[in-house]
Amino acid sequence: MEFIKADGLVAYQDAHDFMEQRVADIRNDEADEALWLLEHPALYTAGTSAQDDDLLDARFPVFKTGRGGQYTYHGPGQRIGYVMLDLKRRQSVPDIKKYICDLEEWIIRTIAQWGIIGERREGRVGIWVDLKPYGRSGEAKIAAIGVRIRRWVTFHGISLNLNPVLENFEGIVPCGLAGYGVTSFADLGVGYDEGAVDAALHKNFAAVFGDT
Repeated sequence: MEFIKADGLVAYQDAHDFMEQRVADIRNDEADEALWLLEHPALYTAGTSAQDDDLLDARFPVFKTGRGGQYTYHGPGQRIGYVMLDLKRRQSVPDIKKYICDLEEWIIRTIAQWGIIGERREGRVGIWVDLKPYGRSGEAKIAAIGVRIRRWVTFHGISLNLNPVLENFEGIVPCGLAGYGVTSFADLGVGYDEGAVDAALHKNFAAVFGDT
């Protein structure tokens, strides 16, 4: 298992091309599985379930991608975790639902180290935060999940909001869920060090998924 940490912003097309090649190589036993942490410049991506009406204002480039889900925003201040695993090697019976649940658990354990309680919601993929402890009403999403699986090898993954410009989410209906907000470490008033977040993501990935 290879742990990769990118410096600077990675163009979305470059990341897409890297994942395509790595997934093929993993499938052909020519490369190790990989966890890649990175940030993208500001852009929107459209998953396979994206609805045209959910793109409200194309203020950034829009990339159509083969991952599941709908529209999401990526940009500076958001930590992306692209996960390339061979589920046939890791699970006795490959199970996509279990894989999604494990991604959620990975995020929940990571943000808990900063005192943030991440929660699942029935019918809504991603990790949510109850805003009442922060003196606000309602709930908001702090991390999104969008995956693709080809011949049981995974790619795409998660996005965790550290300090992105939250107004940039207003150009879309995030994940097709109107009426729900988006939050971040900074929005919640939680201080963080990016290196420490990366270390926590690495450690908790190993705890949830096994040897890295």
